Order: sequence, then structure tokens, then C-alpha cells
Amino acid sequence: MAATRRKKLAVWKFASCDGCQLSLLDCEDELLALAGEVEIAHFLEASSGVVRGPYDLSLVEGSVTTPEDAERIQEVRRSSRRLVTIGACATAGGIQALRNFSDVQDFMSVVYATPEYVSTLATSTPISAHVPVDYELHGCPINKHQLLEVLSAYLNERRPAIPSYSVCVECKRRGNVCVMVAHGTPCLGPVTHAGCGAICPSYHRGCYGCFGPMESPNTPSLAGWLQRLGASDRDLLRSFRTYHATAEPFREQSDAHAER
Repeated sequence: MAATRRKKLAVWKFASCDGCQLSLLDCEDELLALAGEVEIAHFLEASSGVVRGPYDLSLVEGSVTTPEDAERIQEVRRSSRRLVTIGACATAGGIQALRNFSDVQDFMSVVYATPEYVSTLATSTPISAHVPVDYELHGCPINKHQLLEVLSAYLNERRPAIPSYSVCVECKRRGNVCVMVAHGTPCLGPVTHAGCGAICPSYHRGCYGCFGPMESPNTPSLAGWLQRLGASDRDLLRSFRTYHATAEPFREQSDAHAER
């Protein structure tokens, strides 16, 4: 009887810090089990060995920030049966998308001695702005357990079972006292996607929104509460312009306070 072909997994990097790829490597024992079930055909963070596509599943980290990246993501999409974006950069443009609110040439003139040699786009955009994406896994960085669920789901032809509720649910499950109610600490937890395990509120800090907007965020309502706690328009602008500055619910709310 012919041996069953192992499915091919590819991991790609675009403009990013590599943190989400490291989350995959941080799986350790689980990664060994995964390597026994699939062929890791392209993962330059882990190995220089490359197996040509097509690939059954591609994980893409990073945003599109250069003309070369805009062309390369088209090639990745063509060679991938399924494409999943991982992390804030790939799903929302990342921290580097702050350039979208300013003139990138101004940044280049300050950072680079010879900016004329740098080829870049005026914006940093998520992968979904360029090619169809099968699933987006949020986080900065992503949760490794959620990543394993996504891998298992797509390699077994099913949809991932990733919760869509907010960080507040994770706080309740950990038995945390609400930092906003008890201490008046500004917190983005009510509008932020779960996945971090409520790390910051567990240490009496407000959520910074690392996992981006949850499924149905009421950002105007939260902004009103934060203002009643003393937040200024500048504070709100900076709160919503971090890891997921271009994600629509966060972008709309930051724009509302930038205009004042």
C-alpha cells in the first residue's frame, strides 16, 4: 500500500520582528509532534532547508512595506492551498503601520543617512489587503496554544476553534478584580480579543490591546469611560494607535480623537 503523503507546511516572514515565528518554535515538544505529522517545507527561522511548493498550508508573519513584498506575497498565495496570517503585523499592519498616519519620507530622512537608497512603500498594510486570506490569528505575539489549534484545524480540514470574546472573560476566569472598576486604571480589555490570558490586568495593569479588536468592540463607549477616568484626547489617540492602529474599530476611534 502506498504511503500517505505528509502535508507541506511553509512559514513566511515579511516586515516583522519574528516574534510570532518564535512562538511556533516555543512550542518545543508539540513542535516535534507536528514535525512528525507534516513536512516543514519552508521555515527559514528554523532551517535553511527548503522544499519547493505547492504547500498545503502557509503561515505568514509580517506586513507588506516594500514593492518587493507586494510581489512576493502574490507568489506565496499562488503556491499555497491555505494561507493563514499570524500576528499584529500580518493582520493589521503592526507597529510599523504608524507610518500610515504621517509622511514616511520624513521618517526616512531622520533615520537613514542616505534615504535615496531605501525602497519602501508609503504605507504598511496587512496581508489581506493584497491577497485572499483563509484565517487571521491575532496577537503581538500570538498565543502558541491558539497557533497549535489553527495548525491542527487546517491540517485536518476544519475551522479553528478560537474564542472571539474579550480579555474581560479571561480576567473573570482568573478571578481578577477589574482594574478599571476597582482602581480607575485605563484598560482596553473590554474591546480587545482574548488570547494573552489577561497578563497585564493580572499584574494590576490596564490591557494595552496587544491582540487587537474583539469580535464586536464598542470602542466609542469605552473611550467615554476612559475620558471619565481622566484620559485626554491625546491619551486616547495613543491608546488606540499601537499594535493594531489600522484595525478598523481602533483606527476609527483614534481618528475621532485626532481631529479634536
